Amino acid sequence: MEDETQEHLEHAEHAEHAAHEGNPFLTTVSVTIAVLAVLAATVGSFESLETAEAINDKSEAAYLQNKASDQWGFFQAKSIKKNSYQIAAAMGGPAAAQFQSSAKRNEADEAEIQAKATEFEKQVDEKLRDSEIREHRHHVLTFGVTLLHISIAVATLSIVTRGKRWPWLASLGLGALGIIAAGFAYA
Repeated sequence: MEDETQEHLEHAEHAEHAAHEGNPFLTTVSVTIAVLAVLAATVGSFESLETAEAINDKSEAAYLQNKASDQWGFFQAKSIKKNSYQIAAAMGGPAAAQFQSSAKRNEADEAEIQAKATEFEKQVDEKLRDSEIREHRHHVLTFGVTLLHISIAVATLSIVTRGKRWPWLASLGLGALGIIAAGFAYA
């Protein structure tokens, strides 16, 4: 896959050649291409950032889910211990009071462990929601940057056709749509 920065350089080269022809309209088209290339690079950077953050959020969600699972496993172990101590205390004998005390201590520990596990699960849900938002932004930004790239290519047609205005006007419209689309990513 070709590096996207090379594509911008190719369009800039077309614009530079047009600027040397001395035609003021082609100079305007060249400047338009340069501005559209900067906008495309900027939107593309935001797209990359959103992608990276979506991946990071999913990774954190998986990590937090592991922590929640560990806490639930610990909770079950404490519950089993508590039940074992309760059974031992119910059987009576000289250690019955000690068994009952151990059962109560494990029951108190259960509540704290359950609270931690529940908090981890809330954090997992939050990270997954954040990831979904960032994925949506990524898709919208992809659409916006695609429109900007198309607008650059269409503007280049004004240079290739030696000054026809309709490609330049079409590129302005496509560029505006690309920026509007990118703006909707954060709306």
